[in-house]
Amino acid sequence: MWHCQGVTRPAPVPGAVRQGSLRELNLAVVLGRIAAAPRPPSRADVAASTGLTRATVSAVVDDLIAGRLVAESDPAPRNGAGRPARGLVLAGSGPAGLGLEINVDYLAACVVDLAGEVRHHTVRRADLRPVSPADALARLVALAAEARADAERQGLDLAGVALAVPGLVGDAGLVRLAPNLGWRDVAVPELLAGHPPLAGPVPGVPPLVVDNEANLAAVGELHADPTGPASFLHVSGEVGIGAGIVLDGALFRGVRGWSGEIGHIPVQPQGRPCRCGGRGCLEQYAGQEAVLAAAGLDRADLPADTAAARLADLAAAGHPAALAALAEAGQALGVAVAGVVNLLDLDTVVLGGGYALLTPWLRPAVLAEVSRRVLTAGWAPVTVRPSTLGPEAAVVGAAGSVVRRIVAEPVGWLTRQS
Repeated sequence: MWHCQGVTRPAPVPGAVRQGSLRELNLAVVLGRIAAAPRPPSRADVAASTGLTRATVSAVVDDLIAGRLVAESDPAPRNGAGRPARGLVLAGSGPAGLGLEINVDYLAACVVDLAGEVRHHTVRRADLRPVSPADALARLVALAAEARADAERQGLDLAGVALAVPGLVGDAGLVRLAPNLGWRDVAVPELLAGHPPLAGPVPGVPPLVVDNEANLAAVGELHADPTGPASFLHVSGEVGIGAGIVLDGALFRGVRGWSGEIGHIPVQPQGRPCRCGGRGCLEQYAGQEAVLAAAGLDRADLPADTAAARLADLAAAGHPAALAALAEAGQALGVAVAGVVNLLDLDTVVLGGGYALLTPWLRPAVLAEVSRRVLTAGWAPVTVRPSTLGPEAAVVGAAGSVVRRIVAEPVGWLTRQS
């Protein structure tokens, strides 16, 4: 389950705020406090923490319950006189987000409800490199239709769609470059325009958002563990390698939104040629296909969904080639990670995607390179740990991004319900 962060907005100026704006503000503040609370708060608790009157909070909560955004939970047992107050939680029925992912060797679809629970998750394995973008997206639409039908059977309304892709995403969902897929300047929204809508229109919620898979994985990881660090580097290890950078609880995107391409940091400048046109990129030494080849495994004979598990099994059994391959990959990964840590002063590295399962064998070599190369390592150690969400981080993060937008601005959803 992920947890929404509290919504911080400027205080309204007396006499300068329209009644409608004040209602929108109160709806967002109350819902944000309920979402961020460590335990279900009562109406009185919300009033005390927001400074709003109990009557205002009660009216706002009634609207949120009627709009299927909030539900009342059973009161906790208490001692003493008086009837215990009922707690407030995000509703498990009502709006939901649809997350989609297209990667080099699989497609995925996921539905997450407002409370952060995964209600549907499907993965289809296929090598998509020989497939045109239009055909790949058509396959994804079929997967999304199954997810939508399952969501409707559960009484959920899809409020929006977020699509994770392994590449550079420009304005209006244009995939500028996805080298491992062979995509260049692919207008994803245009290719999807001929298909039936995958989500109902909700004011304030875009019907489709396209984003980099590593960015969405990092955001998913951030919200999966509310007690985790507010700043970290999330590295997704699949056929390609991407990174999401989280600083002080917010995703760092860079000037054009293209930050995090750690897979194309050269770890051996005159090394192996890469699909991006460079040489010696990290992906050529620590990407899934490179590690499998080094371990003596034929990817063509190994289902993609078992690649990391097969490597882990071999490593756990002490297989020399697998151990050597993972040590080489960890060393290359450590070189790239050390550069990022030196630049951004991060203290946590999260290994996601296929790396999550392989962390026990990758971590020693990564930490050895970090200790050798990071200037502050002697007195400011770096933690390397597996992702909480593992390979599902990107698609779960995509779905969660839709419902978090509703929590931040619930008035659009409520307008649709009225």
